[in-house]
Amino acid sequence: MLAERADGDASADELERAAAELASEPEAGALALRVLAAMDAGRRRESELAALVGIARDLASESDTGSVLDTIVRRARALLGTDVAYLTLYDAEHGDTYMRVTSGSVSRRFQTLRLPLGAGLGGLVAASRTPHWTGRYAGDDRYRHTEAIDTAVGEEGIVAICGTPLLVDDEFVGVLFAANRSARPFTPDDVALLGSLAALAAVSLVQTRRLADTAATLEALRGAHAAIAEAADAHDRFAGVVLEGGDVGDIAEALGRLLGGWVTVVDLDGTPAARYGPVPPDLDVAAALRRADDERGGDGAGRPVTVPCAGGARVVAVVAGGQRLGTLLLGGIGGGRGPGPAELSPAQVRTVERAAMVTALVLLFTQRADEADRLDRADGLAELLGAAGPPRPATLARLAALGVSVHRPHLLLVCRSHPARRRALAREAATLGGRSGLVAEREGALVVLLPGDDPAAAGARLARPSSEQDPDAGVTVGAAGPFRPADGADAALGEARRAAEALLALDRAGESAAAADLGFAGLLLGDRPDVAGYVDGILGPVAEHDERRGSDLLHTLEAYYATGASPTRAAARLHVHVNTVAQRLERIGTLLGPGWQDPERSLEVQLALRLHRLGASGRQ
Repeated sequence: MLAERADGDASADELERAAAELASEPEAGALALRVLAAMDAGRRRESELAALVGIARDLASESDTGSVLDTIVRRARALLGTDVAYLTLYDAEHGDTYMRVTSGSVSRRFQTLRLPLGAGLGGLVAASRTPHWTGRYAGDDRYRHTEAIDTAVGEEGIVAICGTPLLVDDEFVGVLFAANRSARPFTPDDVALLGSLAALAAVSLVQTRRLADTAATLEALRGAHAAIAEAADAHDRFAGVVLEGGDVGDIAEALGRLLGGWVTVVDLDGTPAARYGPVPPDLDVAAALRRADDERGGDGAGRPVTVPCAGGARVVAVVAGGQRLGTLLLGGIGGGRGPGPAELSPAQVRTVERAAMVTALVLLFTQRADEADRLDRADGLAELLGAAGPPRPATLARLAALGVSVHRPHLLLVCRSHPARRRALAREAATLGGRSGLVAEREGALVVLLPGDDPAAAGARLARPSSEQDPDAGVTVGAAGPFRPADGADAALGEARRAAEALLALDRAGESAAAADLGFAGLLLGDRPDVAGYVDGILGPVAEHDERRGSDLLHTLEAYYATGASPTRAAARLHVHVNTVAQRLERIGTLLGPGWQDPERSLEVQLALRLHRLGASGRQ
């Protein structure tokens, strides 16, 4: 009857009164006790189920992993009525579990404990993925005790422990524990309750993590989208600069304004082509480029590479079609605060990449335009040099269109250099005459046409010696002119070429000279030898002295050389005292300058004396 009433809608109080009425009979009393126990168990399960539902509701409202873990541990301690509850999470990198959250714990050592797989009760739960519990952990030989774990457990005062794994689709997440500071036999119902809570907690934890990962991914996508949008705006700005006819200087300014720093653009030789902002005066461009190439590993990619140099420069290769055209250097971004350069945001990195790409296009277009112009100007010079005598009117018209004033004085330089340096030398030479100068390669040398009337000065601007550090740097320059291009340049070309070859033959590589600067060699090499000028250049001071003072130093000099450079025999030939000859020679030395009796200078003086006599004879 009690069982029937228990299956009906009777209240708990009615069922208890009915059980008391039957308690006087032994069999009925035993039945009554079983029924009451079942009723208690049912009420307890109902309460636990309600608690689990409440926990699930609380966990569903949490989006933070830390809050979820705190809720799990706090509710586990309350549901099982234990002194302590705690949770460890699995660390796949280290292959163990670590204490993440505790409730009721007082020991710092316990709160920072790590449990190797298989060590202690928690390590065994993690290794086996099954629940384990003990009423007295300290003396339980089923578990592998370690000094670290036992010390922490003892410091916390824990005696009884129950642990169950957190699993989601065979994915091990961690271990949930309930523990007492006194002996307590955990019942299967306790273990099942903790397991239910652990299962609910594992699902919530994994979902929270996935939500966090999703949120992080969405945030990264938003940031990437913003970076792309900002970079696209920057690209539009750079494109606008180009479409308005801007050059690399305008791009450098636009980039510097966008980033709030300084920017410099250098060509392949490391020469600055444009700059914006306060570029550090001690910036070592060559060192920065070498360091960036080392960091990049030879890769020509246009991503910024930070190098430790003045201003914390970032170096970006400017590349088009696999060809390195130049380099962007930038710095001072973020105000230069802190010990090093501020990190570039993804948007700023994309902006720099866009700037490098647009700069590459501008440099490529400029390079092609310059190359076409260079070829046109080189062809014009080649047409002039190939003409025997005065060039055709069409050639003169072409030269005039290239900016050459064909009726004004010009110079011609023939430059001998290492082939690898010829291109850089051509760019340098092109700057000397501006749009009025022409440069072309001809027969293994660089030929330069410049407006002017001083061949020695023009040649000196390009000539340079080689060195041990740079043995290929030498440039030897032969010069000719002035002449008018309208009269033809073939004679000037031959004279300048012979002057350059004479310098090399005389072991004077790295120097510049015109035929008039080479002494008697110039008389042999020059197309129109200036004998009078040569004689005047050597003997002019002596001849002027004779004319002004009425002396006879030239005659004395002739007698001196005619008698084998003997003052005594020269005195006998001149019918004067030897002291007079000595005094005259001293005066000659003052006029000709130191070293006039050295073999090379002496040869020049004797040749000038012969030419002077021939000229005097011709005038008589």
